[in-house]
Amino acid sequence: MSVTSGLISAESPQMTRLNPSSKQEWANKVLALIKSGNTPAALSQIKVAPSVKDLQQLQKALGGIKLNPPQPHVAAVIAEQLDLLVAPRLHRSP
Repeated sequence: MSVTSGLISAESPQMTRLNPSSKQEWANKVLALIKSGNTPAALSQIKVAPSVKDLQQLQKALGGIKLNPPQPHVAAVIAEQLDLLVAPRLHRSP
């Protein structure tokens, strides 16, 4: 990242848009947080999920693994956030 006069250049990786293949990365990263036992961080990420599709990918990934100990509250928070994002008044702008 290049910084000139306190400004971030347009070449900065933080300024680029995510490509479609990196959308699955969000679900994988949150899943890694859950598996590692960092549930508060995972719940925080779930509450600021980028899109309904990302939450659905995470929900699908959680369905395919067995957590020890089981964490039903994570599934409940995902379902709650899906309900909130589906409501037209809470959609985030693209």
